[in-house]
Amino acid sequence: MSRPSEPSSIFSKRLRQARQDAGLSQKDLGILAGLDPFVASTRINRYEQDVHAPDQATAKRLAKALGVPLAYLYADNERLARMIRAFSALDATEQDRLLQAIEHA
Repeated sequence: MSRPSEPSSIFSKRLRQARQDAGLSQKDLGILAGLDPFVASTRINRYEQDVHAPDQATAKRLAKALGVPLAYLYADNERLARMIRAFSALDATEQDRLLQAIEHA
């Protein structure tokens, strides 16, 4: 049995990971992002397989539906991607405190 190929683009990889982390099917994610329910699964699959790339407005809606910052989907460094997700989960006071610590290190 052949193994499905891994997505080649960073966006595709991060989209798939965020969707799986959220426990959503491709169709559910597409619908949450405002795609037509009849093509939602196919469109998300094509994004995850790096066959097509979403336009910026669609990418923003996908990020919002997944509860991740748009920057996470494009971060080309694993540590940076993890930092973006962790940082976004903090409240504003914690974000400010962390920024001050980093900027003054």
